[in-house]
Amino acid sequence: MFRTLRDALKIKDIRKGLLFTFFMMIVVRLGSQLPVPGVNPDVVKDLYSGMGDAMNFFDAVTGGSFERMSVFALSITPYITASIIMQLLTIAIPKLEELQRDGEDGRKKIQQITRYVTIGLSVFESGAMAYAFKRGNYLDDESVLEIILLIAVFTGGSAILMWIGEQITEHGVGNGISIVLIINIISRIPSDLATLYEQFMSGKTVPRQALAGVIIAAIIVAVVILVVVLQCAERKIPVQYSQKLQGRRQVGGNNTYIPLKVNTGGVIPVIFAQSIMQTPVVIASLLGKNTGTGFGYDVLYCLSQSRWFNPANWKYSIGALVYVLLIIAFAFFYTTISFNPIEIADNLKKRGGFIPGIRPGKPTTEYLTSVLNRIVLIGAIGLSFVSILPIFFNGMFNADVSFGGTSIIIIVGVIIETLKQIEGQMLVRNYKGFLSE
Repeated sequence: MFRTLRDALKIKDIRKGLLFTFFMMIVVRLGSQLPVPGVNPDVVKDLYSGMGDAMNFFDAVTGGSFERMSVFALSITPYITASIIMQLLTIAIPKLEELQRDGEDGRKKIQQITRYVTIGLSVFESGAMAYAFKRGNYLDDESVLEIILLIAVFTGGSAILMWIGEQITEHGVGNGISIVLIINIISRIPSDLATLYEQFMSGKTVPRQALAGVIIAAIIVAVVILVVVLQCAERKIPVQYSQKLQGRRQVGGNNTYIPLKVNTGGVIPVIFAQSIMQTPVVIASLLGKNTGTGFGYDVLYCLSQSRWFNPANWKYSIGALVYVLLIIAFAFFYTTISFNPIEIADNLKKRGGFIPGIRPGKPTTEYLTSVLNRIVLIGAIGLSFVSILPIFFNGMFNADVSFGGTSIIIIVGVIIETLKQIEGQMLVRNYKGFLSE
């Protein structure tokens, strides 16, 4: 990784892109410190602390902007949600599917629609937040103009981050939206490490501090290694193309492979599962109904990750099982809509390709489906383990940090993809240099 960055800095265009990305990241962090007018941040902080872990991941991806109620409180999450919605609609709506196949022009049109959906979601989320603040008397001024101002500020902040992400993609090193996301997540890591130090090392003897430090470092390194393996692992299905006679020459007959990623869905299955599990908890917290007794409260406690693996009350840990099942289900669902074995088999048949030992057509489809199901299950189990492990330590040892398996998956995935893009840009420039000589 460091060698790639060192070599990239020697190339002027890439160096300029890296510097541009760095300055844009500074702008993102500065905007995360600007408070929204009319909202008492101390009151919001008390509300946030009363929600337990319900907003931990959201606060992590906003880089603490939500807790501080800054102009970037919504962060880039509306754009991510809009992108996921558009991806699902592309499968369901034939017109959007045609646009996706139209190449660059179709991609630009889908991108434009995604921007409109992002603004719509930002307005909706901003309105919901403003209404919740007004209902809880968290605003200094509860007039209609103040509500409109809040909606405009939150929506504008989300739109600015979307624009910054697109500028990084165009003029920086690529993956602009993802880079905006991980800089917010990374900004929370120092405070989380400080929290771990206070909980497990502060006031202890030197040997105990060293032991605790080694254990914490080992767990973090192990999770990172597992995430790297999940992100990079793939099953290569060999493909052979038949030779064709053109004139007096035989062409074709080359060998290639179909790469099937073990973790096809990336972090999306975890985000979907977290959204379903935490939405009722957040709504109940905003309505002030997150504590009490009875069946309804038991359900809320099962959905709350802060109550899982608590030695004092194990019954709420059943929510962890539901969480794992949701991750596995969404992993299969996302793979189904993003990878079509029937289409792959048809394309192979049309181009004279086949998998050695497998007949073209339906047998190829069945073979690809069976292989895909096995590797997706392995990837989903690994994804579930990475997601559950920090929650387990939180419940057993009260290791209360905002970043967890989901954040690590995002960070590692984005870093790997960004390095691949930088290497690709370096390769293109090397080719240009060779051709110009």
